[in-house]
Amino acid sequence: MELKRVVVTGLGALTPVGNTIEETWKNLVAGVSGAAPIQGFDTSKFKTQFACEVKNFNATDFIDKKEVRKMDRYEQLALVAAMEAVKDSGMDLETVDKNRIGVVLGVGIGGIHTFEEQISDYALNGAERGPRFNPFFIPKMIADIAAGEISIKYGFHGPNYTTTSACASSTNAIAAAFDLIRLGKANVMVTGGAEAAITAGGVGGFNAMHALSTRNDEPERASRPFSASRDGFVMGEGAGVLILEELEHAKARGAKIYCELAGVGMSADAHHITASHPEGLGATLVMQNALEDAGLKPEDIDYINVHGTSTPVGDISEAKAIASVFGQHAYELNISSTKSMTGHLLGAAGAVEAIVCCLSVKNDIVPPTINHADDDCDERIDYAMNFTFNKAQERTVRAALSNTFGFGGHNACCIVKKYEA
Repeated sequence: MELKRVVVTGLGALTPVGNTIEETWKNLVAGVSGAAPIQGFDTSKFKTQFACEVKNFNATDFIDKKEVRKMDRYEQLALVAAMEAVKDSGMDLETVDKNRIGVVLGVGIGGIHTFEEQISDYALNGAERGPRFNPFFIPKMIADIAAGEISIKYGFHGPNYTTTSACASSTNAIAAAFDLIRLGKANVMVTGGAEAAITAGGVGGFNAMHALSTRNDEPERASRPFSASRDGFVMGEGAGVLILEELEHAKARGAKIYCELAGVGMSADAHHITASHPEGLGATLVMQNALEDAGLKPEDIDYINVHGTSTPVGDISEAKAIASVFGQHAYELNISSTKSMTGHLLGAAGAVEAIVCCLSVKNDIVPPTINHADDDCDERIDYAMNFTFNKAQERTVRAALSNTFGFGGHNACCIVKKYEA
């Protein structure tokens, strides 16, 4: 069976550095940090008091107020990003076959805002008054509902589900959507991911694991991947959505094409529930698998958007894996971690970073890894590799690879390349 080619024809995003694709890309290229003191709840007793929140977002600017009340914040972000992506794709929704359009979304945690709110209310008041839960508690909380909301809005009757693999969730969603199209089971897939876990439970839980940076005095400089003084990741929230389309379907309707989705890879560390393998064995395997799936050689890749969370172990193991896979070419390609600006969007990270790769390939620009100082080098990291520190770099980007690694040892990556007829 000959696999069908898949292209990217629409993008949408809500991130800590921008509420649209255009604003997000502009600020990433400019090296703008999205980190700031948390506004969503009182952090005065928390070890970490900052995060990368989506700013100036009012869901009722996009969604009917009655519907907004039925949605957790992560669902609102997902739906608005999907609305931008569908509009950007230029699809004529009156003529497309909606039975051949599906939605696969990646969500790591889901409706934690709703869960905390409802359970806290019951714990405080339930004993006296009895159980009294919002009738939308369950549908607002569960992780699959955002994908359902998108299909309901547009009447998309194709495959519809959610992938959950921690921080690899939305890259796994992209991989699943990719396979559905290239196997001929759909013409178009709306895919990506969303997350909104900057809550007392989210921050407190990650603090208990000693996973978060506690650099409260300078939050905008806290996420510093590949620097010796890194002390943990910065939580982020947001959504990224891509429209994947079968090439001939896209050509037939005259769609603009950002790039081609060339291949995906998946693997498991099989090592630890939270820590990455110290030698990057799973990361090595996932990149090798993606290259093989794409039919590309290591020297075909010009840019890697790394997982790069700014954690002491993770950054080292990923750098080792890149050196292992790419050999001498590791010193000729560009590497950057946009988490230095967006923070870690957990289940949405892969989607937003895949979008970054699409735009890098389209525009021949690599956004930077910010917050690195020349005297802040870790002797365990090979700085002969180009981490694109502090300033974006213009270069031809023929193909770009995006890495995402999740708790539980879940690894996924995708490769996009310039579209050639």
